[in-house]
Amino acid sequence: MWEWVHPTLHFVALGLLLAVNAAGVVLVVLQMPGTWLMVAATAVVSWWTWDSGGPTIGVWTVLVMLGLALFGEAVETFSGAAAAHRAGGSKRGIVIATIAAVAGAIVGSMAWPLVGTILGACVGAALGAMLGDRWAGRSWREATDAARGAALGRFWGTLGKIVVAAVMWIVAAVAVFWP
Repeated sequence: MWEWVHPTLHFVALGLLLAVNAAGVVLVVLQMPGTWLMVAATAVVSWWTWDSGGPTIGVWTVLVMLGLALFGEAVETFSGAAAAHRAGGSKRGIVIATIAAVAGAIVGSMAWPLVGTILGACVGAALGAMLGDRWAGRSWREATDAARGAALGRFWGTLGKIVVAAVMWIVAAVAVFWP
C-alpha cells in the first residue's frame, strides 16, 4: 500500500513517534491525557508503516499500549479514592476529592508548572475530601484523616501513572528498534 514511501521518511516517522511519545510522558506529569496521545500516535504510525517494507509497529504493540493506558487511568483515578476510603472517607468526600484534584492540578500548573501540577492535584484531593466529609456530617478528625489519605493516594496514583507512561515509551522504543 505504501510502497512509494521513501525509507528515510519511514525512519523519520518512527523517530517522530518516539518524540511524540516522550511529549506524552510530559503531558502525564502535567495531569493531561498523554497516555492517550501515545496510543493514538503509535496506532497511526502502525497503520502508516504497515506495508512500507521497513520495520513496522505491530498490532500487538498498539494493544499493549492501549492496555497500559487503561491501567494507568485506573491507577491514577482509583488510588486516591481507595486511600481516602481506607482512611474512612465518605463517598461524597471521595467524589469531591476526585473533582477537586483536577481543579487543583489546573491551578497548580498555572502557579508552578510540573511540580505545581502534582502538588495542586494532591492539595485539591485533600481539600475536596475534607469538604465532602464535613458536608456528609463527619467530624474534623475523620475529615482530616480522609484528606490525608486522598492526598497521599493521589500522589502515589500520579507517580504510578507517570511510571506507566514511561513504560509505554519503552514499549514503543523497543517496537521501533527491535521489530
